Amino acid sequence: MVVSLRSWVANEGVKHLVLILWMGANTWLFVKTFLLYSTGPQYYYLYKMLGLGLCISRASASVLNLNCSLVLLPMCRSLLTFIRGTNTVSSRKTRRLLDKSKTFHVACGVTICIFSVVHVSAHLVNLMNFSVSYSSDFPALNLARYRGEVRPTFFFIPGVTGLLLVLILSLMFMSSSYCVRVSNYEIFWYTHNLFIVFYIILMVHMIGGALKYQTNIEAHPPGCFRTNQSNMEDQSDEPHQRSCREEAHFQPHCPQTWLWVSGPLCLYCAERFYRYMRSSDPVVIVAVIKHPCDVIELRMLKNNFQARPGQYVLLNCPGVSSFENHPFTLTMCPTEKKKTFGIHLRVVGDWTERFTQLLLPQPRMDLEILPMVQQRRYPSDGWTGFRLQRLYFVWVCRELQSFYWFADLLCALHHKLWQENRPDYFNLKLYVSQKNSLQVGEKYRPLTSRLLFGRPKWKVLFDEIAKTNNHKRVGVFCCGPKGISRSLHRLCNSTPSPGITFEFNKESFS
Repeated sequence: MVVSLRSWVANEGVKHLVLILWMGANTWLFVKTFLLYSTGPQYYYLYKMLGLGLCISRASASVLNLNCSLVLLPMCRSLLTFIRGTNTVSSRKTRRLLDKSKTFHVACGVTICIFSVVHVSAHLVNLMNFSVSYSSDFPALNLARYRGEVRPTFFFIPGVTGLLLVLILSLMFMSSSYCVRVSNYEIFWYTHNLFIVFYIILMVHMIGGALKYQTNIEAHPPGCFRTNQSNMEDQSDEPHQRSCREEAHFQPHCPQTWLWVSGPLCLYCAERFYRYMRSSDPVVIVAVIKHPCDVIELRMLKNNFQARPGQYVLLNCPGVSSFENHPFTLTMCPTEKKKTFGIHLRVVGDWTERFTQLLLPQPRMDLEILPMVQQRRYPSDGWTGFRLQRLYFVWVCRELQSFYWFADLLCALHHKLWQENRPDYFNLKLYVSQKNSLQVGEKYRPLTSRLLFGRPKWKVLFDEIAKTNNHKRVGVFCCGPKGISRSLHRLCNSTPSPGITFEFNKESFS
């Protein structure tokens, strides 16, 4: 499949640029710290004692500091929503990049786990080298009290805090797996909120550190000759070395991790508090409508709630779970005349089943629903001149009854376009994947000619759109399973028609 450079740059260019910058920053920090500890004069004696274990442990720690500060930023949803809505960040590429914020969060999390393993492994090597390479010339530099002694890590603050950090990180990593999140979301929620404890421990991790640097380099040049030097082999290697005016002095580093993580941590805590304040107003359930195929339509009302098409909300029902927030795309937005808004949800899991049991068969007006958090914001200016030239709407369902959820809306739109003499504006294709009758009632007669059996041939459809929209920019919006999303994504990047650009967009709840 030939890749279209124009479409690939439009869909993947900014994302890969950010990925390269992020990987470059990690690589630069790792190499810079590695060289500092391997060639820096203040670490001369420590490096001779510990070797590469010292360099790798400190270089991996620098990478951990960077990613521990970045991993919180993609979860500041209100901040990202504000940035999305400003006119200075109004490009489509930037908005698609912001939709990948959760992916970046996962990438930073995986990097933290990988380099934590590297960091711990390097320190285990350091622990052994402190024992094997014990130096009687510099007792202040040694962790061991004599050659051959291996002191347990729980004798030191870095060791105790390190064990706690590894334990918390392991719990967070294992509970983040897809199977755990689907089977028991509260386990994921509880363990992930241990991040506060994780960051507090992380900021005090280096107090009383075992790794020390030399403070009197001028008075005691690294490797200088000492009259009481016990290792005479070192003297013969460098016969012209300078003599020392005083003994080497060492001291541990002051904790610096807080300089990396305190800012993002405070920002995220302020974000969580802001979200809590916004979601404190309850929501009134106006109507509950049951549709075919286990679909529930929920119409609600909330004071001062504003939304636009394409936005989504986070729904929380304390009667089901006080901690689970589930995103749902708005299918009805409030207007000046009608303040209600609505969602459609399919009963497919424990949360939706318990939520439906509370609503049906006796919908209650006093049911408390918290919170309804708006997660999309678009500029108020600059969009009035935008006009959609043509809309291709492809809907694939397993059963015919699923189309009845929005059949009235589709028919009303069809009649409206015919009255305005724009029948070609809306190209509708409805696909039914199961073999059953395709007959619809007289009420939905306009949809009969749009009903097709089987699955859409996406390549043929893309070629047809490319021929009729040459030298234009076509936006592709996908809301569906990962298989269809991957197929459409590949087609958007590989359409060879000259002059046309397919911009891929996928429904994202980041």
